[in-house]
Amino acid sequence: MPPKFDPNEIKIVYLRVVGGEVGATSSLAPKIGPLGLSPKKVGDDIAKSTTEWKGLRITVQLTIQNRQAKIAVVPTASSLIIRALKEPPRDRKKQKNILHNGNVTMEQVYTIAREMRPRSLSRYFRGTVKEILGTCQSVGCTVDGSPPHDKIDEINDGELEVPEE
Repeated sequence: MPPKFDPNEIKIVYLRVVGGEVGATSSLAPKIGPLGLSPKKVGDDIAKSTTEWKGLRITVQLTIQNRQAKIAVVPTASSLIIRALKEPPRDRKKQKNILHNGNVTMEQVYTIAREMRPRSLSRYFRGTVKEILGTCQSVGCTVDGSPPHDKIDEINDGELEVPEE
């Protein structure tokens, strides 16, 4: 049997949720039920704090202390890119396998890279920018009207200068 849960101890739980929607309490219950929290109340709080990410799948960090949950949105690179494309919110049940064929600017890529920098595995900012460009390629959007891999090649060849942070 697992040891008893100390209410003063800080627990951190990560969840993948759809922004602005109340998730199924059946999926929340096994994760936060043993910590003494109501899944319905936490689900409503998550939906309220993720309204600006409506329709996108994002990661949420729950910091639980004294049976109180603090909710923090931890956006992924793909969700930041999709939000930068400024697409209208879509109905997940009706539209499947959507193509994100918009265009982002290099300045937007730099902004996203600065936001992702603490969680990047790259040593230099240039590498973080290339990580974001790779994510742009997998999302399916273009960067300044050209394929993202062309921008990666330009950075590797030294034709495109990347700022230091």
